[in-house]
Amino acid sequence: MPYDMLVFGGTGDLALHKLLPALYHLHREQRLPASMRIIGISRKLLARQSYIELAERHCRAQIEGKDFIEASWQSFSQRLEYFAMNAEQTADFSRLGHFLATDSQRGCIYYLATAPHLFESIASNLALTGLAGGNTRIVIEKPIGHSLQSALAINNAIGKAFSEEQVFRIDHYLGKETVQNLMALRFANALFEPVWRSAHIDHVQISVTETLGVENRGAYYDHAGAMRDMLQNHLLQLLCLVAMEAPVRFDADSVRNEKVKILQALKPIHGLDVRDKTVRGQYSAGQIGGHSTPAYYFEKDVDNDSDTETFVAIEVEIDNWRWAGVPFYLRTGKRLANKASEIIIQFKPVPHSLFSDSQANHLLIRLQPEERISIELMAKTPGKGMHLEPVELEINLAKAFQDNRRWEAYERLLLDVIENDSTLFMRRDEVEAAWQWVDPILKGWQQHYQRPRPYPAGSSGPEQAHSLLEKNARAWHQ
Repeated sequence: MPYDMLVFGGTGDLALHKLLPALYHLHREQRLPASMRIIGISRKLLARQSYIELAERHCRAQIEGKDFIEASWQSFSQRLEYFAMNAEQTADFSRLGHFLATDSQRGCIYYLATAPHLFESIASNLALTGLAGGNTRIVIEKPIGHSLQSALAINNAIGKAFSEEQVFRIDHYLGKETVQNLMALRFANALFEPVWRSAHIDHVQISVTETLGVENRGAYYDHAGAMRDMLQNHLLQLLCLVAMEAPVRFDADSVRNEKVKILQALKPIHGLDVRDKTVRGQYSAGQIGGHSTPAYYFEKDVDNDSDTETFVAIEVEIDNWRWAGVPFYLRTGKRLANKASEIIIQFKPVPHSLFSDSQANHLLIRLQPEERISIELMAKTPGKGMHLEPVELEINLAKAFQDNRRWEAYERLLLDVIENDSTLFMRRDEVEAAWQWVDPILKGWQQHYQRPRPYPAGSSGPEQAHSLLEKNARAWHQ
């Protein structure tokens, strides 16, 4: 059956900077169904040609010159349509139904690239006007709510209009090549499985750090903060992939069943535990790359007395057989010294060290800025005497597959939606289990007035984040 993709928020940053470029790449590589239309939806009154010109301007800016081929763009632009409407007005959905009624045999993929407060309205109006039938799918972006209660409200509203099989909750981190390579590393190589457990692993670090501030997202970010914006979704998803058991098979339900088990096994952090297990931070003025940057509370659309966190570090424990006693340290923040997303698996030392300068091994899985996997081993230096130094064995994924174009995360995930493969998308119980664990931490911060600790922009975060590891003779990987 042919499908059309309708992008609500079709003139927004997500649609213009990510979705349309990704769809162009899929079109250029002949991955899209031949008759699929892409319909941008927004309140703005635009003619179809004006929307095509807007899309072209942004796609040219986002796509590498060698990949932007005029003939491919011309054929891609023929797929583009535009429909102006108010997503909160039921009557406008009736007009949309008439617009789509030219071919009753076509299915619809609704992509909600809008503010989260519109999710419920769009879903219920699609149902009221008969546009949410069995030949439809809906894609919703994070954040899915700002608490367990609000996530339940969104999921309930979506669930009234669409069955769970029709819903694709997207987290673009799961579309990254290295994230999927994490599953390949674990479940396709016999080398790691015997040591992937508490008997051999000392601790795990998951860090997603940024040099940027809130940019133009101040109004949203000041109500969300680092916990809701990053940790509740991206970092917990990475933790699940590191810690989950091997699924029975590589399909949507099998993979997501194992991820839910990890979220349900997270040891709760509540009450006074937040003081020992969590650190909140907020950047003050500083220097990044030789340029002065303002404090968070001077950013555009941010309250001057804001106590929103721009940095979070948490010590997490998983109460199950494999991971008992192994701490997972999660860290994310803005205006830090470096931009990086990485996972560190720190192994325990050898049972009995023969050499005074021996160090424990660690495995590095880096998602950005470059995609690579490396393991640090001890080796003897040349010359007399037994002197050891750490040596990296590296898998450079970009170099190993240099003849293959690196797909952007949204390309892979959009193609999965089109092909009805939900393996890399979050299931309802997954989202709710994550919020069930995060909510008590947010409440603990409020109850005990856990104000964010200041840290200078361009630093590695608040000093208290280092103390979180130092109390057990550990340190963040630099």
